[in-house]
Order: sequence, then C-alpha cells, then structure tokens
Amino acid sequence: MERVEYHRMAMLEATMWWYRALHARLLDRIARLGLPAGARLLDAGCGTGGLLARLAVLRPDLDLQGLEYDAEAAALARGKLPPGRAPDKLQVGSVNAMPYGDGQFNAIVSADVLCHAAVDEPAALAEFLRCLTPGGTLLLNLPAYQWMASAHDVHVHNKRRYTMGQARRRLAEAGFVAVSGGYWNSLLFPLMLLHRLTAGTGSGEGSDVKPFPAWQDRLFHAVMVIERRLAGIGLQLPFGGSVWIEAKKP
Repeated sequence: MERVEYHRMAMLEATMWWYRALHARLLDRIARLGLPAGARLLDAGCGTGGLLARLAVLRPDLDLQGLEYDAEAAALARGKLPPGRAPDKLQVGSVNAMPYGDGQFNAIVSADVLCHAAVDEPAALAEFLRCLTPGGTLLLNLPAYQWMASAHDVHVHNKRRYTMGQARRRLAEAGFVAVSGGYWNSLLFPLMLLHRLTAGTGSGEGSDVKPFPAWQDRLFHAVMVIERRLAGIGLQLPFGGSVWIEAKKP
C-alpha cells in the first residue's frame, strides 16, 4: 500500500466503522472455532495490528503471531500489542514465502491481503496450507466483485476482487477442504455501488480509509451491528461488499 494508507489505518482502525465491523466479524468467526488455550493463531498480513490488539485482549490465552510485509506497519503493530507480548511474535515477511515451519498454526487469519498486487495468489495459498496444522482453519476476508474496483483499490494496491464462488474455487484448487463462505457488508452495498458509479476509478479520488462525519460513522456502524446480529441467527444476503471464506487443511 501507499505509505499514507498505513498511517491512516493506524490512526482509524480502532474507531472507523469499517474496521470495527471487519474486526467484529472476524472475531465472531474465530470464536466459533473454539480454539483451546495455547493454540497458535497467525494474522497473515496484519497491517498496523488492530485485529491482533483486540485478540490479545479477548483471548490472552492464545499464542498470537503476526506477519506483515511493510516494516513500518509492523513497527506500528508492535506498539499496539499489550505489555508482555514479545516483539518477536510479529515478524516482517511476505505471505508468498512465510518465515515459519510446516504445520505451525492451528488457525490463520488474513484480511484483505490475498487481493494485493504484490501477492502471488497460488504461492500464498500454498503457504497458508503448508503452515497450518492438519485440521487447521484458514479464515479470509476479501473485497467483492472485480467490477467494483475504484480509486480505493488503486491507492491500497488491490489487484483482485472476488465473488464467493471464485474464492471458494481458489481454495479448493489449493488443496483446502470444507470450504464455506458468504458475503457481508450487504445492507450498505447499494450506497457502495452508488459511490463507485459516481466516484470513478481514477487515482485522484483517494482511498475510502478516511475520517467520516461523526453522525455518518455512527449510522454506518449501527447498520453493521444490525447486519451482524442477523448473521448470528443465520440471515445473510447473497451479495455484499466483502467476501468471507473459511476452509480446513486436510
């Protein structure tokens, strides 16, 4: 990503409606895994550490690890970890060739990383599979629909967007089993579509990571809370701005 995007992420990921919704969704999925104390979880492409910071508070019993390609972002992430979390738990490296041995992790989470231009998709999926324990879980979040590409994708260096079907096929082809998934950020999708149609795809528009007016941020967050509650009782729409995928290593 462009340097300014990491600083925006670091500044906003604890408060902006989008990051709060993303992290809440991922935390819900992680909670459903039922990981025992001492289980090893990797945030692959952890950015500036917002998800790891929340996990460290909610599940201090887990062995949490982070991997980030950008050294400055990794340093920002280390600064968000609670006291006592060893700096060596967060390494600088690429998901294309992860610096871990085989079968090291019970779960790997990767949010909006596989879509990046610098990521070799087949190589990254092979690395995720290699580094999971047998029966371990991979949890991905990905941007939806290639036709929704915009100036935001230019600034954060997204090369790929996915349908749920495409994402599921990629993981099955990579050797994962029990692949399931769906869309989310569905209730706000009409507004996203309107924004894409009116903003264009030029790089001059900037990314969507920015401070929102307080009333708008609260409104969007409230909509995401409603959608999350609906998902909790099994109600999901067949479209949305993001795709989540969960899969197992055989």
